[in-house]
Amino acid sequence: MLRWAAPVALVVAVVALALTIWGLFRESSNTAATALAGDPKTRVCTAFETVSKAVPLQTNNDLGPEPVAQAAVAANARLALFGGGQYLLNSLDSATPEELADAVRLFATNLRDIGMNALAGAENSDPDQVIRMAEGDTTRHLIADLCK
Repeated sequence: MLRWAAPVALVVAVVALALTIWGLFRESSNTAATALAGDPKTRVCTAFETVSKAVPLQTNNDLGPEPVAQAAVAANARLALFGGGQYLLNSLDSATPEELADAVRLFATNLRDIGMNALAGAENSDPDQVIRMAEGDTTRHLIADLCK
């Protein structure tokens, strides 16, 4: 049973990544002009909290030392980054407070850039990736303060 865990996790991660990318290219019904249900600040801050939990959870997951298990963890981490950025953008609407919306757009774009560059082979030690991660962390702190 354990022998199959890593390959199954990799397949699930690849399918999830493919579905996320597909979702990005289909027409979204949540445009900036459309008002979403609920309090805008609460909605965005809740989405931010979810993404803030998902990214470290997926990037620090440990399925073992086998290459397939490590590839599955890396795929899930990239999915959390890229999908998390899109999830945040989808939580915004025209009623979102401007300062919060601007910070979330910057953070979400940064997450997607980190994820896409990781998919393209950029290592965390790559100088451009280091800059992206530092900028993302700075913006994450700003949003956390705005959501208090």
